[in-house]
Amino acid sequence: MSVRSRVFGRRRSVGSLAVERDAFAAEVRDELALDLPDEDLAEDPQDCLDFYRPGSKPRCEELEYLQMLREARDRIARHD
Repeated sequence: MSVRSRVFGRRRSVGSLAVERDAFAAEVRDELALDLPDEDLAEDPQDCLDFYRPGSKPRCEELEYLQMLREARDRIARHD
């Protein structure tokens, strides 16, 4: 196998990377959905954070909820 085919043969297309990124984001959202009720979870964790109304949950639940959303958002961002 030539060096050229080893180096260039493994490059992924932009479409392939987008599919992989979307699949990973869906996996993270699915994991989050196991811990949160449906009404607390939008398609994107960042949307949940953007539209969250402070004080709409008991304080201890609010902190845990926001932390879970931030962690999910950060995991998705790191994967990009």
